[in-house]
Amino acid sequence: MSKKAILAFSGGLDTSVVVKYLQEKYNMDVVTVTVDVGQGDDQKKITAKAKKLGVKKHYNVDAKKEFVSDFIFPAIKANSLYQKKYCLATALARPLIAKKVLEIAKKEKVTALAHGCSGKGNDQVRFDVTFSSGSNLPIIAPIRDLNLDRKTELKFAKKHGIKIDSVAKKFSIDQNLWGRAIEGGVLEDAYKEPPNDAFIWVKTKNLAANPSYLEIQFEKGVPVAVDGKNLNPIALIEYINKKAGAAGIGIVDHIEDRVVGIKSREVYETPAATCLIEAHSDLEKMVHTKHENKFKSLIDDEWSWLVYSGLWEDPLREDLDAFIDQTQKRVSGTVRLKLYNGNLRVVGRKSKYSLYSHKVATYGKGSTFDQKLAKGFVELWGMQSTEANKLQRKR
Repeated sequence: MSKKAILAFSGGLDTSVVVKYLQEKYNMDVVTVTVDVGQGDDQKKITAKAKKLGVKKHYNVDAKKEFVSDFIFPAIKANSLYQKKYCLATALARPLIAKKVLEIAKKEKVTALAHGCSGKGNDQVRFDVTFSSGSNLPIIAPIRDLNLDRKTELKFAKKHGIKIDSVAKKFSIDQNLWGRAIEGGVLEDAYKEPPNDAFIWVKTKNLAANPSYLEIQFEKGVPVAVDGKNLNPIALIEYINKKAGAAGIGIVDHIEDRVVGIKSREVYETPAATCLIEAHSDLEKMVHTKHENKFKSLIDDEWSWLVYSGLWEDPLREDLDAFIDQTQKRVSGTVRLKLYNGNLRVVGRKSKYSLYSHKVATYGKGSTFDQKLAKGFVELWGMQSTEANKLQRKR
């Protein structure tokens, strides 16, 4: 039986180079799989490139709907931001891509699973853990296993006539419906401002003189309409990406702690994710008690850490999902966002489950809140603190 590897194939520098390494260094036939999670690539071009590289078979899998319903929506419910910044776009997509690769691996009866991840990044963990959770096949990662660097890859690609687009020569890019990650090149200088040509989704100059507004309607924690339009989930995210990006919203530039211990400078474009998570989080504050909000923030952080760290398959993630889903039963309503000059601000929210009461909160006449009751409450609330201070002064 000949050796045959299956590879998650994007058509970019890394996976294109890996095809040839698998064929030449590992003496393997290669089956490639491209999973469409909204990256916007031309699938016909990717198929043609795979065939030109000499793969035995190539598959295109449309997983956009599944990506939104089973990965992005749970992420919104969890207000998922790793280290309060990163919306987990790449991290969410990897286990789904790996799952689809495993499905085809069984059909093709391959002898090994392969990916194009390096030993420095997080994606190796996400692929390896998902692969190992669903299969006993060996995992081959030529870039990691052969300790390849980007310069060596580019040289190898040129030698084998592998065409690499101009952007890939300057940056390492990964994108899907939920976000666009930009790494490498000049961005490795943590003090240097990213050049404008690094960004595609977010406008960085000549922004509109007047603000625009975005109204997002949620039902049980899931966005169902935007600006009064009931859109399917994919169209809804694309709409917000375009509108928010045009207003300069969604650039994230921060120092991130990778799973392997490296601190890296990461730059992202996440217009829709930025808006949806901010709006969802704000709506939760309106419909949840302060106790629910405090505890759920701990759960959200743990959920985000698990997903970032490649542990989508860990049972704890499903346990956390069960808690989060329970909290979403009252997260229905509309949030209004103001977009202006790269700034985002919630300027209004409403819900039939709102715990905010104008009659109680108002400082105007007719308030139903009896202020006289507060005196005794304050005395009891601060009793231990004041007694501790009195004792300290005596000493």
